[in-house]
Amino acid sequence: MTARQPSVSCVFVCHDGAGRILLARRGPGARDEAGAWDCGAGALEFGETFEAAVTREVREEYVALPSEIRSLGVRNVLRGDPVESHWVAVVFAVRVDPGEVAVGEPHKFDALDWFAPDRLPEPVHSQLAETLRMLPDDLAPRDVPRPGNDARQATNGTDAPPQ
Repeated sequence: MTARQPSVSCVFVCHDGAGRILLARRGPGARDEAGAWDCGAGALEFGETFEAAVTREVREEYVALPSEIRSLGVRNVLRGDPVESHWVAVVFAVRVDPGEVAVGEPHKFDALDWFAPDRLPEPVHSQLAETLRMLPDDLAPRDVPRPGNDARQATNGTDAPPQ
């Protein structure tokens, strides 16, 4: 039996710098949760920096180039009981120009749209709420509880709150 290993994923919440976040609706060809709205993500490739991975993935998924990439923290994601999938999510806030955004992977996503963080569409991906809890105050949804430092440590696995 081969030992299973967690993968490393760069998760990104794209925003326009004016209070809106970009979400994609997962199409029928998506790996999981078709029809759910989610932020972007992609695997970190061997030898790649986080910033290079985020830039590549934003370009692939949304056709746009990031104008700002801000690291938010790390999540250890375990799904299922017993665990069926496991990945380490390195989370980023990424500013993009709304005029550049388009669906770059129509086999995975069937729609893109901009939303106020406190007015999200439904349904959302099962991991989206935990990711949005990591957003800085200027982008954070008002209806998602903002944990104190102790809860943030449990959420993102760091010794200090995300910057």
